[in-house]
Amino acid sequence: MGMMRVACVQMRSGTNEAANIAAMEKLVREAAGEGAVYVQTPEMTGIMERDPANLLSQISEDEGNPVFAAAASLARELGIWLHLGSTAIKLGERKAANRGALFSPRGQRVATYDKIHMFDVDLDGGESYRESNRYEPGGQSVVVDTGAFKLGMAVCYDVRFPRIFRKQAQCGAQILTLPAAFTRPTGKAHWKTLLTARAIENGAFVIAAAQGGEHEDGRATWGHSIIIGPWGEIVGELEHDEPGILVRDIDLQEAGDARAKIPALANERDFTISEIGTAV
Repeated sequence: MGMMRVACVQMRSGTNEAANIAAMEKLVREAAGEGAVYVQTPEMTGIMERDPANLLSQISEDEGNPVFAAAASLARELGIWLHLGSTAIKLGERKAANRGALFSPRGQRVATYDKIHMFDVDLDGGESYRESNRYEPGGQSVVVDTGAFKLGMAVCYDVRFPRIFRKQAQCGAQILTLPAAFTRPTGKAHWKTLLTARAIENGAFVIAAAQGGEHEDGRATWGHSIIIGPWGEIVGELEHDEPGILVRDIDLQEAGDARAKIPALANERDFTISEIGTAV
């Protein structure tokens, strides 16, 4: 374990996959140019499209997917670990997967993760989301051991389900990831608080690259890509929703130090719960 330079790529993806790939490539190159060895892009890097029919008519299946192909080529060319936060992958005529992937410095895809929790909510002001109308949820969490660091993969709404991150930390992940496209209302209220909690309770770095701003499909996302340390300190943050990069050095030893100070992972115990009625 030791020092490494990491980066978040903040985007404003639209409905055109080719344009989004070009925007990703530009920002990833910029981050690698500043020395980042691990670069993370946001959820839905390849396309942001709310309409299910329009989405399914534009995206492709996993094999030969142009977003994954571009990410693999970039990772190989730049010699970096490139974490494509996610993109939409066609599963059939009616559903897609919200799928992220990690590419090695050789351009090999070493891990794939399908978002587990679907954002099916009704917000104040009439804002409504039904991800399950478009996406098939995944069922398996992922921890990747690169030899230099261990990384857990998750996406956006997963942040509200702490068991994923606990199990990843128990598997040794020093870095927990959360590429996202957070809505503005929930982002303003909960983004930093939830991510900081996941970092503190697991003694891990949290790296979260975000979508930001007004998108072509009518959505508005929060931005504020962030890197948080194992003690809950803000290592770096983009305090806006514009496209850009966040590059910071992190010391992986700090995860071990935090877990030694507060050995919550080691102290955790299984338990049962009793429901007691008190009818009068």
